[in-house]
Amino acid sequence: MNSRIRFRSFLIILILFAISFFYHLPFYVSQPGIAKELEPIIHVEGGNDAKGALMLTTVRMGKANIYSYLLAKWSEYQKIYPEHMIKEDDETEEEYSVRQLQMMEGSKDAAIINAYKAAGKKIKVSYDGVYVVNVLEGMPAEEKLMPGDRISKIDGIKFTSSKQFIEYISRKQEGTTVSITFTRGDTNMTERVMLKPLKGTDKVGIGITLVDDLKITTEPRVTIDTDQIGGPSAGLMFSLEIYNQLTKDDITKGYKIAGTGTINENGEVGPIGGIEQKIIAADKSGADIFLAPNENGAKDSNYRAAVKTAKNIGSDMKVIPVDSFKEALDFLQTLKPR
Repeated sequence: MNSRIRFRSFLIILILFAISFFYHLPFYVSQPGIAKELEPIIHVEGGNDAKGALMLTTVRMGKANIYSYLLAKWSEYQKIYPEHMIKEDDETEEEYSVRQLQMMEGSKDAAIINAYKAAGKKIKVSYDGVYVVNVLEGMPAEEKLMPGDRISKIDGIKFTSSKQFIEYISRKQEGTTVSITFTRGDTNMTERVMLKPLKGTDKVGIGITLVDDLKITTEPRVTIDTDQIGGPSAGLMFSLEIYNQLTKDDITKGYKIAGTGTINENGEVGPIGGIEQKIIAADKSGADIFLAPNENGAKDSNYRAAVKTAKNIGSDMKVIPVDSFKEALDFLQTLKPR
């Protein structure tokens, strides 16, 4: 009898443990990821090799269960984020993943543009429309569009930038119906959508967040294989790796150089999340230098947080503040070869 009671008690405890393990809280937990060398995943035809390495850095981000939440509470370098800080209002997991991957694509495009222009190489950029990365609940696009759809025309009109696209829509009146031409997978589709006011603004819209769909032609050709890595934070390091393969002088000078930061088509470097975890990842990889967004010297900048973390963990890495692709290049060109 006692053995039966013990077995049932054990079984109940096991079931409760399994339920608590798979029950997700409305939080995300981030922790140090990896520092990954870029030369194996970026290939410029006829590109030059480096003696050192340029590396992107990542964080591991996942939904919190009871155990990961408690562990993060007691860990100095794991962070807990409320769900609304990670995902947009009413955004599904699928939409979040699509948004991250599309931001990565935008990051690649900006990196290629900056690197080729700086290296004086041939590049042609054309605008092919916009990608839908999120559809807002209760807005006209909800029943018509999906994350990943590529919109090519509005009312039969092609645009040369997403700015023109947004301006065209915003000039119209509430209740106006527009025709949206888009591609879903391999299928071309057209839907009619009535415009509604956008929450918190005095403008109307269809209720999507978007990124540009750019077609970039380069000489020599470049390919970037990021698999399922998402987000825009590797933009700066992509730019530097592409530039290094395009030019004869090796900007690594034999050093292992990690870093992070978004980049736009003008070469401006922007802040990212998880800088502390990325410093730890870079230090574990043996990086000599870490390039961190300076945010124009802001007191709470990524750079200042990176310096503090490097000091706290006793790292020998040299942390360098950068506000632009040019600043990063200028610094690397001052390094003495190893």
